[in-house]
Amino acid sequence: MCRILAEDGDARVRELLWPASFEPGSFESTVVPFMQGMLLPRDWPRSVRLYDSMSYGRGLYMPWWGFERDGASVLVLLETPDDAGCRFDHPAGGPTSIDVRWVHSLGRWSYPRVVRFAFLDRGGYVGLAKRYRLHLQETGRFVTLREKIVRNPLVGKLVGAPVVHTSILYHVQPQSSYYDKKDPAKNHQLVTFDRRGEELEALAALGVGRAYVHLDGWGVRGYDNLHPDVLPPCPEAGGWSGMRRFADTCFGLGFVFAIHDQYRDYYLDAASYNPRNAQVGEGGRRDFHATWYGGTQTYLCPSLAPGHLAKNYQAILDHDVQLRGAYLDVFAVVPPDECYNPEHPVTRTECLRFRGDCFDFVRSRGGVVSSEEPADWAVPKLDLVHHGPFPLDPNPGSGPAMGIPIPLFDLVYHDSIFLPWSLGKGAWGIPETDLGYLHGLGHAGLPYLSIAPSAAELDEVRTMCALNARVGLLELTYHEFLDGSFRRQRFSYADGTKVMIDLDAGTWDISPKLVSPAGIK
Repeated sequence: MCRILAEDGDARVRELLWPASFEPGSFESTVVPFMQGMLLPRDWPRSVRLYDSMSYGRGLYMPWWGFERDGASVLVLLETPDDAGCRFDHPAGGPTSIDVRWVHSLGRWSYPRVVRFAFLDRGGYVGLAKRYRLHLQETGRFVTLREKIVRNPLVGKLVGAPVVHTSILYHVQPQSSYYDKKDPAKNHQLVTFDRRGEELEALAALGVGRAYVHLDGWGVRGYDNLHPDVLPPCPEAGGWSGMRRFADTCFGLGFVFAIHDQYRDYYLDAASYNPRNAQVGEGGRRDFHATWYGGTQTYLCPSLAPGHLAKNYQAILDHDVQLRGAYLDVFAVVPPDECYNPEHPVTRTECLRFRGDCFDFVRSRGGVVSSEEPADWAVPKLDLVHHGPFPLDPNPGSGPAMGIPIPLFDLVYHDSIFLPWSLGKGAWGIPETDLGYLHGLGHAGLPYLSIAPSAAELDEVRTMCALNARVGLLELTYHEFLDGSFRRQRFSYADGTKVMIDLDAGTWDISPKLVSPAGIK
């Protein structure tokens, strides 16, 4: 273990790269929890970069990495990760360099920093993941899905259930980068609450007896607009009564109804917008952009997020809408923020606490708690995330995999959180040559299901649901490549179930075979 101390005086430590990393090229491969996970051979022919380098972003879902050589490995574990990350470099052809990186907290060193090195005689990337899992268990930070079901029995309805992701209104403001100037009609796409309810009834008639329904664009001006002031529900779509009927439909069908919500983006045309409440960066900097549908925005100070969430969520319940959960956008994928506003300063550690308070509030009202991706700090508080696949080049939207995809996250957390998978070829986070369905089977995750699926999609979803019903609450104990192509893989679960996938042949095998994958019960 290495412990780094410093005192702030006239001179302050802003960034520190210490202790010195291992000599680049001295290991056969590097193991990085870059999204789901990446195995990077020393001489990998393509250049590789991390999307971000601070803990709890896509570059490091989990605050550790490791190295392999001659069957042995070493784990580099950031025990004080909130203001930490790495400096990473892999040019085309290698070698790989990755160093521990510490940064200041609101301009000060503030507290001792600790990194631990664990040396394993054998085990490779599986051994590294299991060593980190043991660390979580020993420090009391590992919460299983079974425990989460005890604290909220509604979570149990997600076992073996598909995820239906649908929407009400997409409205694009003229300032947005998504605004279509050539065809303005595309900037306002509406489906009423009642129509979506009818589609869910038709889905149930196909034999879908359970589902988790995630609803986008339900607010007054639709998806990614006016946050944090999104109430009342979209008047064009039916308002309060329409949303109430939609929720009642979900309840009657046995579906879990959750909303998309957002408490980081802060839109300048929101009713409560006040620049005093915005997040302020170092030196008084304020960030503005107009990327998303709602137009010009900055960021809300993290300290104010819990209050806005409680106000909105409770108002929905008070209007007798049977809301059963919320997806709090970006909280579990964007590294923690700092705020330098002297009226409400926030450190990265405090930012995580405020985000966690939001998750806890949803649970306190009986809701299923979800977010975008599974950053390690949030997993004990989350029941579900919407993505957790692989890093692609140039971004998760599409392209070839960066390095060799491995299930690092699931080797640690499979029995702690539900992780859905898209089924298509080259879907979001899925390497362009691969079927998401095969990766989803290997990981025994939940499937995404279209609101109007084809018969072929339903067959795939039934199989994935049956597999998740069998092993979704169990540990992923082992993963292995069956040949040097890295395309034939086997996943082993705690009950002895083994799933083999062949990404080139497009085939799979589950042993023991599923008894009855024909229905979604």
